[in-house]
Formats: sequence, C-alpha cells, structure tokens
Amino acid sequence: MALTSAQGGQNGYGSLVGDASAFLQIKKLDIGDLGKAKQIVLFEAAEMDFERDLLYSITFEDSSVRVRKVRVPVFSIGLNERLDDSTYTVLEDHAVPVQTFLFLGSYTKYGEFLDGQDGYWYGFSNEGNSSGNARVLWVRVSKTDYSMTEGEWTLSNAKLMAVGERDMTGSYPERKCRCCMRGGYLYVPAYDKKGIYKINAADTADVSLIEFGFTSKMKPLCDTGTCELYLTLVGDLIVGGDFQVTAEDTMIHTQGSARLGSAATPLFQYKQFLVGWGGSYGNEYRHMYLLTPYLATINNLSSAVVKDANKTMKITYTLTEVEDTGT
Repeated sequence: MALTSAQGGQNGYGSLVGDASAFLQIKKLDIGDLGKAKQIVLFEAAEMDFERDLLYSITFEDSSVRVRKVRVPVFSIGLNERLDDSTYTVLEDHAVPVQTFLFLGSYTKYGEFLDGQDGYWYGFSNEGNSSGNARVLWVRVSKTDYSMTEGEWTLSNAKLMAVGERDMTGSYPERKCRCCMRGGYLYVPAYDKKGIYKINAADTADVSLIEFGFTSKMKPLCDTGTCELYLTLVGDLIVGGDFQVTAEDTMIHTQGSARLGSAATPLFQYKQFLVGWGGSYGNEYRHMYLLTPYLATINNLSSAVVKDANKTMKITYTLTEVEDTGT
C-alpha cells in the first residue's frame, strides 16, 4: 500500500502552471514574544541537526566568526523544556578570529553563512556588481575543531548579485539569503537575472554560468519584507523563485509564486518535512512544511521516496457487471 499527498501530482516541485503546492504548511508558530535577541539566534541559523536536537547559528561579529551551538528540542524534550522555541539553550558560543573575512558594506552588511555538508561551514561576502570582476571574501570553518581558512576571490567577468544581506541592529532582525551550496559549489544568481553562477569553493578556476534562457523576476520564495529567502536546497534540487536547478544543472522555469511564510533562514530538511524561521516587521514565526511530492508506504520505510517521473504508480480497476436477481 502506497500513500502520497493529494497535492503531490499537481506540478511536482514546480512548473510554469504552478509551484506553490509542493510546500504544504502544517505549522506556523508565533515567536514574537521571544524578544529580538533570542530571535536573532534563530534567524542566523545555518544548520539544523534534527536527530541530535541541535541548531548552529553563525554570523560575523567583532572581527570574528561567531558560531553558537544551540539545543532546540525536536525529538527529545527535558522536564522544563517546551516545543515552542522559548526554552532553547545555547550550549556553546565560539568566536573564531579572522583577518581577511568580514561582511562588506556600510549601512547594509552583505554576507551569508551556509552549511557545506562536507564537515565545514562557509561564509561569503560580496557586493553586487553589474560590470567588471566580482570580489568575494570567503571563510571556511571546521565543524570539529573550529579551525578556519579564509581568503579573497577575484572572479573575472563574473557579475554577481550579493549573496545575502543582514541587519540585526534595527527594530527587527533582517536577513536576505540569495545563495546556496550543493556538492562543494556555491550558487549565486547573475546580476542581470538571466542565469546563476556555479563556483567551486575549492577551486575558483572552476566557475560557470548556467543560463536560464529567460530573465527571472528574481522574487523571493516568500512575501517581500525584512526577511527574504531567494534560494534553498530541497534534497539535491535548488529551488528559486521562478526557477529550479536540478542535480545535473538543468534549468527548470517555474511560475514564481510566493509559496512560503516569511523566511530568513534556508529551509532545513528532515525526510519529507522542512523547517525554517523568519519574520517581517515584527511578525516572527517558525514555519514547518510538508513536501507534497513524496511517496511513502505503510511498511514504514527508513526514508521517504521522492515521487518523480520514474516513480509512478498505476492502478488498474476491473469492473464486472453482475445481474440483479432481485434477492
């Protein structure tokens, strides 16, 4: 017996007809009462380890990369803990000194921290450039001993959007994320909105431009506001506002609807569920979504099976006419 969402077959993860049905909101938790300081820790999340009940919050602060290891109850809960984010605990707070890396910009700070999924966290900072060469500052921090390497890239003739923006000094926490990492590569939209750059984080000679074949509207996955998420990784699929990049770097043009609540963080995935934090002008939430394009069974598989063109189910019904005998 196979089970799937009633919305799963509408448009898969998105098409030109529609793209909102892939993310079914199943929880919207108001965290407005936490206070700005505690909200910032959640809004700066770069990684979520669900099975260990851990969140890693990372930012640049006072000439250091600040990494906070936070306990957020997910599958285990203490006697005095709650599941509404109000009792999360900062277990460790590390300041990793840097010399080259910083968030560029004056009033608006440009930068982003991402989980490389290779044993490291990565930080990037650049200011969008419509011409010339792109200048990108980078830092890599080990998840095991917090050692770091850093440097600066000059990418010839690469015209990048800013990887992200942050401002935690105003009335509300602000974060706008325009990049993501997959397989050791950083993906950043082109400044002219006609493609996306794929940059090898270990070898900047390996840079390519994946052309969309159209001009993107480059709208966020959520409504516009003080927090905006433009790119996120779902499995091995990069999902943008009106485009997707498959594992083979094939481009898919989609409708471009706002399909998420206010989003500051990337979406963190556990099987067919996604979790993220975000807010806009004083309305702060944790959102949880169900991925509708999935296939599961009552046999309790260890992992969900993503439904695609190679995983379809055909049911044949045989109708037999039976003569009514009147009894």
